[in-house]
Amino acid sequence: MQAVQVLTALLLAAFVGYIGSWYMGLIEGNFALLLFLATVVTGAYWLAERLYFLPRRRRAAQAIEDAAAQRRAELDRMGIAKVDLDVQEAKGRILMQPWWLDWTAGLFPVIATVFVLRSFLFEPFKIPSGSMIPTLLVGDLILVNKFTYGVRLPVIHTKLTEGNAPQRGDVMVFRYPPQPNMDYIKRVVGVPGDEVAYLNKRLSVNGQPVPTTAVPDFFDEGAMRYFKQYEEQLGAQPHRLLNNPEAPAFVQGASDFAYRDHCRYSVEGVVCKVPSGHYFMMGDNRDNSLDSRYWGFVPDANIVGKAFFVWMNFGDLKRIGAFH
Repeated sequence: MQAVQVLTALLLAAFVGYIGSWYMGLIEGNFALLLFLATVVTGAYWLAERLYFLPRRRRAAQAIEDAAAQRRAELDRMGIAKVDLDVQEAKGRILMQPWWLDWTAGLFPVIATVFVLRSFLFEPFKIPSGSMIPTLLVGDLILVNKFTYGVRLPVIHTKLTEGNAPQRGDVMVFRYPPQPNMDYIKRVVGVPGDEVAYLNKRLSVNGQPVPTTAVPDFFDEGAMRYFKQYEEQLGAQPHRLLNNPEAPAFVQGASDFAYRDHCRYSVEGVVCKVPSGHYFMMGDNRDNSLDSRYWGFVPDANIVGKAFFVWMNFGDLKRIGAFH
């Protein structure tokens, strides 16, 4: 039993050390892997508790009760009627889970529930940058639907069901192609087979300009200034975007990504033919977004899910609600 306690203490210390190193920026963490391992480890302890440790404690408690009953019978035969034996307190101490099972088996139902919800249904994200302004603001806490585009196994990302194909205009979370451990969020602009052109600050898909209408300027409280705002009809639902007419159309600093030969860069912007199984992504803050114009296409294997709801923004509760 002592060896199990030591092993448990080492496992808990390893989890705490991993989380601490991640928090301090010493390592690049992987929350999906961490949650998976926590589920497996606590699940093993939960099974051991149900199949071995709890029955063992119950047998010990029953032995105490049997011994106490036998002792009472002996005292009755001796004519001693009043006996001060606190059997229930002793049984309670024996049946109580030790600390190392409280912190493992006791947490398994909660961890397993979070694991299932996060892996297959909905996953929360926090918007870290302004690339999706005005649709999503820095600090928005959003929910991502994990099954719309097909259910995938956590950690290894193997696709189990097909689901629906991403559509133009969807706001999608995906694993950043140059650094797959990092999640990005952008809008789907081009689907497989599309020719996407972003020339002179205007978006066209398959040779057709995307309908865009000027709307009142957007006031960015963080920058304390107004920006030109437009409404764009890219998919089934219109969405708003920011576009600075003073910013250059030229895409500066594009990397050497897969299928780069599908793109043509010029002083006017870029034209790309989206390859099969890939998507072209752009931020709604068009002049302040590091997106497919710079690092290329998002493969289907990198898709995480469809963003659809702001569930909290502690700085502005009015932000809570669905978005397009």
